[in-house]
Amino acid sequence: MMNNNALIAVGVIIAIAIGIIAVFMASGDPDGLESSALVVSGQKDLTGLSPEDGDAETVGTGSYEYTSPMPDYSLGEEMGSTGGIIAIIIGIIITLLVVMGALYAIRFSKGSRS
Repeated sequence: MMNNNALIAVGVIIAIAIGIIAVFMASGDPDGLESSALVVSGQKDLTGLSPEDGDAETVGTGSYEYTSPMPDYSLGEEMGSTGGIIAIIIGIIITLLVVMGALYAIRFSKGSRS
């Protein structure tokens, strides 16, 4: 049977492999969430028919701005796909650390009640 450390290592390797493959298979078109943000911010218009009894409504007046440490899952356009791969690996490691921290916190809280 495989011990926990080996299982975690195999899981991280599989996650990194999937992440690297995903960088090259991802679509350049914005997804639904990103497209909705563009509509709300006024950078894009909705196309197509609306329901007959639909009421046009203004959502999110004004503008908003944010900065991301790794926008669009990359480290900048100058790094290209390599930046995307590095960003994916960093994201996987951060996610692993957060999940492991939560698991240790749960284990610690259950152990302290006994």
